[in-house]
Order: sequence, then C-alpha cells, then structure tokens
Amino acid sequence: MQRIFALIERDLRKFRRSPALIMTTMFFPLVQLVILGYAFGGKIKDLKVGVVDQDKQIETVRLRELCGAIAANARTFETTLYADERQAMKDLRDGRINAVLEIPPGFSRRVIAKDAPQVALIEDNTDNFASGSLQAALIELLAAFNQRGTAPRVPAQATLSVVEVYPYVPYIQYLLSGTIVLAIFISAMIGGGIIFIDDKSRGLHEGYLVTPISKLELILGFNLSGAIKAFLSGLVLTTLGAVISGIPHPLEPVRLVKLLVVIIVTALALISMMFLLMVRVNDPLVPRATFGVLNTLLYFPSGAVYPINGFPPWMRVIAKADPFTYAVHAFKVLLLKNGGLEAIAFDLAFLVVFTLVMMTLATLLFKRTL
Repeated sequence: MQRIFALIERDLRKFRRSPALIMTTMFFPLVQLVILGYAFGGKIKDLKVGVVDQDKQIETVRLRELCGAIAANARTFETTLYADERQAMKDLRDGRINAVLEIPPGFSRRVIAKDAPQVALIEDNTDNFASGSLQAALIELLAAFNQRGTAPRVPAQATLSVVEVYPYVPYIQYLLSGTIVLAIFISAMIGGGIIFIDDKSRGLHEGYLVTPISKLELILGFNLSGAIKAFLSGLVLTTLGAVISGIPHPLEPVRLVKLLVVIIVTALALISMMFLLMVRVNDPLVPRATFGVLNTLLYFPSGAVYPINGFPPWMRVIAKADPFTYAVHAFKVLLLKNGGLEAIAFDLAFLVVFTLVMMTLATLLFKRTL
C-alpha cells in the first residue's frame, strides 16, 4: 500500500500545481450547466402569429379576444392582423412571423350551426419546438372557445385529473445529473488518459518500471489517483450545481452521503474504463483525438439531455451498455426524487461490476515494459 500511496501522492501533487487543469475539470462544467440549463427547456414565449380574418363576424371576434388573452397572460404568442393573405404568407416564409392563423369565410355561421367549423394554422415547421408550442396553445384555446354556457355540475364525459408526485422540475435541474457525470468523465479522461500517456511519452514511467512495484499496484495507484480527482470534480459539481439549479435541501446529510456513494462508484467506473482504453496507447495525440468521440458516444445516449424512451432502437442498445446511463439515472433519483439506495441498487451494481471488469482487463493488458 505504501507504494500505491506514493503513486497517488505524486499524481495529486502534480494536479494541485496546475490551476488551469483544476478549473477545466471542476468549474467549466458548471458554466456548461448554467448555459445549457437556461438555453434549453424553458417555456417558449413571444412567438408571432399572423391572423387572416376572412369572416369578420361575432364568433371570429371572440376567437381573436381569446388570442389576445394568451398574449397578455401566458405570452406564448402575440397576434398581428393581416388584411392580405399573400402578405402574411410572405412574412411567414421570410421569418418575420412564426405562423399564420387563417379564419375562413363563414366560420361564425358554421359555429352557430354546429357544422364542423375549422380554422387553419399554417406554421413554420423548421423549428419543431416553436411549432409544437403553438399547436398546444391553440388546441387549448379552441377547447376554451368551444365551451358554451354553464358547465354541468356533474360532467357527463370522462375527464382526466393530473396529480404530480414531485414539484416542478426545471430543465436546469434535469440537466444537472448529466453534468455531474460529464465532469467526472472529464477528470477521468484527463487522469486516466491524457496524463497517463503524457507521462509515458516523457519517460516518467521508466522510473516505475525499475522498482519492484507490481502491475496491479501500478494500476491501482494510477486509477485511485485519477478516481480521487474525478471524485473531487463530482463533489464540486454536485454541491455547487445543486445550489445553482435550486435542488431542495441539497446538503441534507443523508442525501449527501448517498450522493457521495454514487460519485465514488461513478468515478471508479469511468477512470477504469479510460485506463483500459489507453493501457496500450503510446501516442499522446490519441486520447485528445478520441475525447470528442467518446463524449458524444457516452453522454448523449445516456438520457442526460433527452429521455431514452425517445431514442430509436439501435440507440437504446448503446444506452443499455453505457455506464453514463446508470450513473445519470442514479443521480436523477437522488437529486430529483430524493430516493433511497434501494431505488438505485441496480445502477450501483452495474457500475461496480463494470469497474471490476475494466480493472481486470486493464491488468491483463498492461505491459510492465517500455
């Protein structure tokens, strides 16, 4: 153990003397969390809808009043009245407005006669988020428009009552779990890949190889030192990120202990994976070249940014084998639901087994020669 601790101490001293590396691994992911958290997932507002009223009757006036109510309150969209349909379509194609609401002639008559009245929404569907928000808002508006008279005391039709188990989760909180795992991965990539290969290229490993230290001791020393740095990155992201994103009671002792367990297991899993990938590599450019590919391959299929249920089948296969998936799920359960360890038992088991497999393969592949 003394020899393993010597390797760990040497690596941590080197890490402490590099402020730029500390900033990169610990604080840059916080910046990403804040920017991405507020850039995505917010409620879309202030869309512009052109209204072409070809009816100009009493029911049309009521419909436009409801549009004005949305513009004043929810602010999902604001309307502009067009007298010329061609001008409205030109503005839509030129990007000045997001959609055109066309009210056809005879709309009011059909409403009164209950003869399947319709309005047309012509939208710029190059932006799926904006078009989806517009459709949802107008469907809700038409549901209110169709309600006439006093609602019956006892509804005759089946209705849905929605009960939310947890408080509203803004996107920055949803993104926090993936950001924590990404910060741990960056530390693992640097500690288990870039620094290891750089030390090789500088000849520092020659000093280890002339000592009686065994392969297992070398691997444990390299991996534990990298895991400690990854743990520190994960700890900083978990505490500061939870405060920034507004997680309720983020520093509650019991919850913090459970989070520390997940951070440790995740750090060991990712550092052992990186060490296995780099154990036979000698070119210092290889880990730098593979960083972007690994980031994309592991981070995005994990459900950190978008639910796995929305993935195509082939991408779900990647998600099942991805250690990020289980780490992200564990952090989400603890941070968003304040669940117990039994709820993440499978995630922890997968990461532990994954670590043991990676460490065993790395030990078999490690060459105690130059």
